[in-house]
Amino acid sequence: MDATLLIAIATMGGLGFIFAGGLAIADKKLRVFEDPKIAQINELLPGANCGGCGYAGCYDFAVNVVSGKALVTGCPVGGEDCAHDIAGLMGVDAGASIKMLPRILCRGGNSEAVKKMVEYYGPLSCSAMAIVSGGEKQCYYGCLGGGDCVEACPFNAIVMNENGLPEVIEELCTGCGNCVKACPRNIIEMHPVDRQVFVFCKNQDDPKKAKEVCSVSCMGCGICARKSDGGVVMENNLAVINYAQFDPEKIPFDKCKTGAIGYIDQNEKIAIEIPIDESTSMEKN
Repeated sequence: MDATLLIAIATMGGLGFIFAGGLAIADKKLRVFEDPKIAQINELLPGANCGGCGYAGCYDFAVNVVSGKALVTGCPVGGEDCAHDIAGLMGVDAGASIKMLPRILCRGGNSEAVKKMVEYYGPLSCSAMAIVSGGEKQCYYGCLGGGDCVEACPFNAIVMNENGLPEVIEELCTGCGNCVKACPRNIIEMHPVDRQVFVFCKNQDDPKKAKEVCSVSCMGCGICARKSDGGVVMENNLAVINYAQFDPEKIPFDKCKTGAIGYIDQNEKIAIEIPIDESTSMEKN
């Protein structure tokens, strides 16, 4: 055999041996250990990758659970059963988790909110309307009606009703919170399912203007705050509930002329009736 060919074979063989040894050493030195619990927790998760847990996806959530940075109850889609399964795997107590639901804190739909004199022409996305013109309504704090929250929900748990407002289908909602992130007006908030009383308005205009732009706005009268013993406070002409001190028994719901504060289910416990302004009624007749 030609000596040159032998030298080439020996050289290539030697280089191969050196590189293989280097890779073997690198594998030992640079190997990253992955806790097998990560894969096991990832298998228990629903695989929605919705981001409702606050992490990039189900796998990222699993990594953070194992590292102790995320709670075993952190997956809103999996619910209580998933939380207990993960807790069992991690050897901790999941406790009783309360389901969170998005609440639409605006009732100023097409029938209640006053429209602008000039009709809006442009993209119907809420985010676009918020930037371009503020939408069709004179209220710059209420629902824009573009349905960005509907598009953001991966579970079809939100629909737009006939009055141009979003409605949550509680049976389908997993509490992922994507709708909250999608709303440019911040009128959607996550609350425990057993929380029933809210201020259904975000308007911070002065009382006169608030009444002019929407018939169901909070007019900043402060009656609910004065009677609540700290359960309701006034901030920028708007009633804000302090749930840590809130007692619904102290709230004079019947005194709220627009029904801005009340139960999520108007038929539950107290029937909220909006008093009729007799002078306005006579004018219409």
